[in-house]
Amino acid sequence: MSELTELESADAYCRLLTSRHYENFIVASGLVRGRTRADLRRIYAYCRTTDDFGDESGAAGSDRLKRWREQVIDVFAGRAAVHPVLIALRDSIDRCRLPEQPFLDLIEANVQDQRVASYADWPDLRAYCMLSAAPVGRMVLRVFDLWDSTAELLSDDVCIGLQLANHAQDVRRDAARGRSYLLQADLRSGGVTGAVRNLCERARTLLSSGRQLEALAPGSLRVQLALYRLGGLAIVAAVERTGYRTDVKRPSVSKASQVALLARALFESSRPGARAGGFHKELTRP
Repeated sequence: MSELTELESADAYCRLLTSRHYENFIVASGLVRGRTRADLRRIYAYCRTTDDFGDESGAAGSDRLKRWREQVIDVFAGRAAVHPVLIALRDSIDRCRLPEQPFLDLIEANVQDQRVASYADWPDLRAYCMLSAAPVGRMVLRVFDLWDSTAELLSDDVCIGLQLANHAQDVRRDAARGRSYLLQADLRSGGVTGAVRNLCERARTLLSSGRQLEALAPGSLRVQLALYRLGGLAIVAAVERTGYRTDVKRPSVSKASQVALLARALFESSRPGARAGGFHKELTRP
């Protein structure tokens, strides 16, 4: 039996990260195969690793993120990677021509988490989400060879909406880390319940951009995008069922519901109007 190559070993590590975290039902759909599935796993592994450096490192978080940023810059500069996630990701960067900035933005969001514990108003929180959520969607678009300025803006909406849904879900978990993504203005006017409700309403509005984004996308990406949108809406519904009291109990989306989401995504993506031909415009790669 032959030994694994360096890339195969790195990809095995990425698969392990993907399988261990609950978010993967909307990150690496089983409908995506081959290299594209590997690319999505590598991106997810990068995001997960970056978040873990920020969330699980305690007082060493800032230093680890600084060193991680240096390693990412090295990879984009063509220097050898050391961490298995970056070894695997290097192949996707070269083949998909992934831009550097979204990867650095995600690190910057985690650096911000080390020094900012709360957000006064929506413009402040949105600016943070443009670093912490929007870059992921832009990475995914590139994997599917979609270079479209309209798609990028719609993707930003969907990713920010999904993150707001997660923030509404994770109020108790975030509080344990000394953070709050509930707007301070909303807390003053409506307490925790009102602040969580407002996050859910913003999330639902932003996630609605997903339908337009799906109309722009090729078939292989359309189902994936529908899963992002429907997954976010499912989280919002779960939060609503708690009476918006996620400071007391964290709701979750059951496995059965995840299966139902996949079936619904397949159905919605296959309808005749799912892709509006006159609305579709892809740009050539720069």
